[in-house]
Amino acid sequence: MVNQAGKYAKLKSEEADEQPSSSSEVGRDVESQQKPLGEKTIGVAAQEFTRKTMVVIALTILTSSQGLLIAVSKQGGKFEYSVMSANCMVETTKCVISLLFLMRQWNTIGVTEDNTLVTTLNEIWVFPIPALLYLIKNLMQYVIFLYVDPPSYQVLKNLNIITTGILYRIFLKKKLNSIQWSALILLTLGCTTSQLNTQSDNVLSTPTMGLFLAIIIALLSGAAGVYTEMIIKKRPQRSINVQNFYLYSFGIAFNVMAIFMYDNSQVMEKGFFYGYSSITFIMIMNHALAGLAVSMVMKYANNITKVYSTSVAMLLTTLISIPLFGFELSLPFMLGSGVVTVAVFLHSQAKKK
Repeated sequence: MVNQAGKYAKLKSEEADEQPSSSSEVGRDVESQQKPLGEKTIGVAAQEFTRKTMVVIALTILTSSQGLLIAVSKQGGKFEYSVMSANCMVETTKCVISLLFLMRQWNTIGVTEDNTLVTTLNEIWVFPIPALLYLIKNLMQYVIFLYVDPPSYQVLKNLNIITTGILYRIFLKKKLNSIQWSALILLTLGCTTSQLNTQSDNVLSTPTMGLFLAIIIALLSGAAGVYTEMIIKKRPQRSINVQNFYLYSFGIAFNVMAIFMYDNSQVMEKGFFYGYSSITFIMIMNHALAGLAVSMVMKYANNITKVYSTSVAMLLTTLISIPLFGFELSLPFMLGSGVVTVAVFLHSQAKKK
């Protein structure tokens, strides 16, 4: 009995000695499991932030040079090439680039449910709507440069912040607080101030037609952007390359229809690429890359981020226009640009809160 009691006591003592060690091992195991998870989470967040930053920077640079390339591509104050064929080439380039990225994705991870081109009518029917809106807006971008210079165009383009805010409120049910609405009003005042011409009695130096076209383009841009973001984020796991392929395929179809309806005789007589120069091809590639960047911003950020980069692009365009076009910085333009910048900053801060 004594021996058995001694053995039992020894056993309990061994269990007691092992228990702290076991507990510490469990603690270390939990810590080792949690730490990589934390590091992984931070790594993913950093990767997403880097991706968004790079896309926004790329969009800003491409947008700032977009208007300049359109202006430079004019000869004798007019476009020698077919604007519609150039726009069709932009959509074709975007579609081809999206397909190449998609094929690379297939080779890397294989064909999955999220990156296959096989689709349903319920998914595909919404893509023609933004494609048509973008077609009209892109064609009007060429027309407006007959009335305004590149820096003025970049300022007027910021009107799409207002239209985007309004359309966000109407269609996506996203409310804007008082600071955000105040920022939008400041933006309107900034755009108006930048157009003041001290050398004339006119309040706006931009012709009425130029201002009218700017408003229409802003409405089309806001509507197309909001609708595109809505359908792209409707299925977030879907590959952006597949969604781009659908969107740009319809864009090609609409552009081909527009060529046959409005520019068929000249294209058939002179050829599809008549009047093209090296600047024209650079402009087409610029537009294509900018379109892809916009699509990625829609996927990983939102329309408001897009208009922030557009506002920064306005300032870059102004600086570049000084040596290229002899543009002189006027006090109204500088004040208006400053007000636009403050408005964008207030809007971003209000959104964070």
